[in-house]
Amino acid sequence: MQNRPWLRHYDFQVPETFKYPQIPASEFLIHASKLFPDKTALNCYGTRTTFWELRRKVFAMARVMGEMGVEKGDRVALHLPNSPQYVIAFYATLALGATVVNLNPMYTAEELSGICANTGVSTLFTFDKVMPNIRALTGRVTINRVVVTRVTDFVDGFPVSTVKELELDEGWCHFSELLENAPAAGPPKAVINPRDPALIQFTGGTTGIPKGAVLTHQNLVAGTIQCANWAAAFLGKIPVERQTSLCVLPFFHVYGTIVALSASIYNCTTQVLVPRFELDELMGLISGFDEINFFPAVPTMINAVINHPKAEELNLDRRLGLLNSGGGPLATELIDRVLDMGIPYSEGWGMSETTSLGISNPIMGLKKTGSIGVPFPDADVRLVDLAEGKEDVPRGEPGEILFKSPLVMAGYWDNPEETRNQLTEDGWLYTGDIAVMDEDDYLFIVDRKKDMIIAGGYNVYPREIDEVLYQHPKVADAVSIGVADQYRGETVKAFIVLKAGETATDKEIMEFARTKLAPYKAPKTVEFRDDLPKSAVGKILRKELRKEEEGKQ
Repeated sequence: MQNRPWLRHYDFQVPETFKYPQIPASEFLIHASKLFPDKTALNCYGTRTTFWELRRKVFAMARVMGEMGVEKGDRVALHLPNSPQYVIAFYATLALGATVVNLNPMYTAEELSGICANTGVSTLFTFDKVMPNIRALTGRVTINRVVVTRVTDFVDGFPVSTVKELELDEGWCHFSELLENAPAAGPPKAVINPRDPALIQFTGGTTGIPKGAVLTHQNLVAGTIQCANWAAAFLGKIPVERQTSLCVLPFFHVYGTIVALSASIYNCTTQVLVPRFELDELMGLISGFDEINFFPAVPTMINAVINHPKAEELNLDRRLGLLNSGGGPLATELIDRVLDMGIPYSEGWGMSETTSLGISNPIMGLKKTGSIGVPFPDADVRLVDLAEGKEDVPRGEPGEILFKSPLVMAGYWDNPEETRNQLTEDGWLYTGDIAVMDEDDYLFIVDRKKDMIIAGGYNVYPREIDEVLYQHPKVADAVSIGVADQYRGETVKAFIVLKAGETATDKEIMEFARTKLAPYKAPKTVEFRDDLPKSAVGKILRKELRKEEEGKQ
């Protein structure tokens, strides 16, 4: 263990270290269902599911999945928005000892195929709105079991869909029918080791090939306990009966999995499920609650909610409790606005590879604008030279963050080379993020060693976009970068050199990209050029283009 001088900044109730229970991550639900069986666990458009009802549905689904052939170690893909169905499938999978593979519903069939083939997904939970992509996916990749739902099937006042109505392919299953026909069941008998894989969270890479961070039950348990205790300076004072969390962060993102979903189950908190981020709809939803104690979000969401025309009318300064921001830096102006409203907040840093957590500003303690804060309990941090990544840099000098913690992944799925590149044998993770540490041991991100773009809280990897742009028959050269965007933090801009004699419009290029990429990855602006800046060996100099864009601001 390193010297950890930052411990002096911890809030009074945050321990310097934890004794983590050696249990499966699904065990938290069992505890919650016994402690507060009749409390609402899930609130989806006003339809309430108690912790006891959720437990029964999870165990029933686990039994059905077992009877269908799902075994310990199988990969089960969840391709769902925030909904009771996601929560049920998530905990049923974990309870069986199978491994969740999170899939973004916005992914194209091409993106889904790569991930499902790579992980050998045996079972897929999905929903009616994405059927064209799923049919294209199953035409490319063999998936033994497909379970389909409609989000409103679990919302009172809406009719439950049917197999015929959804026009399910032969052999596909209907989520509600599986549950309806399932007998009552107790916890599965799977023997689960804390080091067993629980979740594969895909993250991009500089090569454009997605990498699946393998998070164990131990990782999820440690992340959940650390998250809950870090926030306890504020949330711990609220009686459990009142605790409510606004779950608009997508559960298919590891930040949502841990900070919204798992921490809520651990704290016996009611989750207000938001299947999609539609601003006016969200503001209407918030208006229906006297208080929202916890709102984990990304800066884009916070900015939209806090500055909405109805913010004052809804008394958000009274209605909203703790704001937690991740996925990118909060703008100084937004922090000032939050502080003026008297809303407590914290922002921090994490990665898929660190179970979404790692470094954060204290809730009640010293916060520094522009800082990601101090390391979480049981974490060690080094800042090392950018050339070799071996020697610690002097205080105040930029260095790559090396991170060691119970939060660090087991490795990348079926990718030993990338695992060796980023994870040392003794557990240090090379993060690719460049930071400085000030005299108070607070960390400030100053650059990204990789070219990653963070757009609205999503990680976007330019090389992946570039490869799609090169597929356009008129494109000779292409490169994408992140440019500043007031709403999304960053957005994608593409620079294109057309082949001789060809003409194209920016709309044509953007529409082509949208057919192969999720919407948040596709370029929002396109600039055509005669040539692109290149090095002596012909490598496109992405940094030069970034400098040009920064000079325009």
